[in-house]
Amino acid sequence: MNVGKGRVLNQLRMLRTQHGLTQQEFASLVGATRQTIVAVEAEKYAPSLELAFRIARVLGVPFETVFQFKDEEVKPRL
Repeated sequence: MNVGKGRVLNQLRMLRTQHGLTQQEFASLVGATRQTIVAVEAEKYAPSLELAFRIARVLGVPFETVFQFKDEEVKPRL
């Protein structure tokens, strides 16, 4: 089975704002910098597994509610 690269997508901005938290407040709760939260929300940076689990835990939702993985199509070699 060929597995290509993919992208980590997330619902962080929506979930964070539903909790009424600023990026700075949220960053403090999860032990990250505001810049890291900005980059994750913009899907320019995929957090470490440890940070990703802390994010889900602080939001009180399952990991998969925050983060999704989208496979890129792999073209078969002929």
